[in-house]
Amino acid sequence: MATQPDAPSDEALLERIVDGERPAFALLVERHTKRFYALAYRSIFQQAEAEDIVQEAFLKLWQNPGLWQKERGARFTTWFYRLVLNLCHDWNKRKRPSPWREGFDVADDADGADDALAQRRKSAAVENALRRLPPRQRTALNLCFYEGLSNREAAEIMKVRVKALESLLMRAKTQLKDELKDYR
Repeated sequence: MATQPDAPSDEALLERIVDGERPAFALLVERHTKRFYALAYRSIFQQAEAEDIVQEAFLKLWQNPGLWQKERGARFTTWFYRLVLNLCHDWNKRKRPSPWREGFDVADDADGADDALAQRRKSAAVENALRRLPPRQRTALNLCFYEGLSNREAAEIMKVRVKALESLLMRAKTQLKDELKDYR
């Protein structure tokens, strides 16, 4: 989310949070909650748990703002992506969500119901295919395609080289293309 020209930067807010300023924390939370919720949801596919993960990440920041180290030169978003993704990976290790059934039933009560059903099935198939990706491939896709980060930024967040990130993306796209060939 782009900040207003006269709005304080995330890093300036973090410096104020270190001093215990609640309004600075509230502004940072308001500025970034939707972005990081979307990332968490696309990582674990559980709405309530994704909300909890983002809340936990912000709580960690409030309780220990020194976790973000200004002297290391990392932007807040780069650092916070990593924090949220680590919490998602921890959640995935503890609990494996069961995939949705691809052909779930929907009542056929309107003329457009067939189209709606086809779209829901396609969406479920895409979500199931994304769930089956290895976590690092799914993370690379989330960062580059859904979050719109450059390969360099995503590689920095994932702590891999750009070439390794590109390899993860290629393998993920190949697997998705193969699994979703019936929906083209």
